[in-house]
Amino acid sequence: MAGLKNFGLLSFDVYGTLIDYETGILSALQPLLNTRGRADVPRLQVLEAYSELEVRQEEATPSMPYSQLLATIFPLLAAKLDLPPPTEEESQAFGNSVGSWPAFPDTVDALRRLAKHYKLVVLSNVDRASFSRTNSGPLEGVPFDLIITAQDIGSYKPSPRNFEYMLTAVKDKFGIEKEQVLQTAQSQSHDHHPARAMGIKSVWIARPGAVMGNKEKEIYDWKFDTLGDMADAIDAEPKH
Repeated sequence: MAGLKNFGLLSFDVYGTLIDYETGILSALQPLLNTRGRADVPRLQVLEAYSELEVRQEEATPSMPYSQLLATIFPLLAAKLDLPPPTEEESQAFGNSVGSWPAFPDTVDALRRLAKHYKLVVLSNVDRASFSRTNSGPLEGVPFDLIITAQDIGSYKPSPRNFEYMLTAVKDKFGIEKEQVLQTAQSQSHDHHPARAMGIKSVWIARPGAVMGNKEKEIYDWKFDTLGDMADAIDAEPKH
């Protein structure tokens, strides 16, 4: 197999890979849990309920911007956790929380190191405004060569449309073919399985303890616990 340095472009999932979205979701939900006296709801229960509702809503309304999608599922999430209905303001606050979800501690330094070797592309299940807040905030303004969101495409991963759109865009903009692209992501269901189906090689950032996006069958070409570990491996790899 070719070495990692033989590729020219990294296509990133953001939320779950670069951004700790499980912590972000739990933090955004905490005010509702606290005001309803339910701060003891187990993390796994919350994340599994959220993931189920998120996937269902993405399939039902593929063109709905992500922040609006979160506001839409928030009352359903509250009901699933046996909580009283949230107010409209609480639902909107949950939807608008995306841009403040924290980056993993290794992310920003790793991206800056990886930028020395690759074009960096975002392929995210999010809306443009939310990603803009993420990029200027938790990602500290790290420059990406191309930003593609679900809002740009009108569908959510794992739809093959999203990967087709990305491959066309990177060929048009950079002259980079599919064989030069590495899908770099945590989620097996949203990224690795559809990438493999399209013949795209992938790097699994298997964030320890991650709940969402897991599948029993794990598909990847390379695997690291963190993006920092991946950057270390690439820095140490001789150029072929």
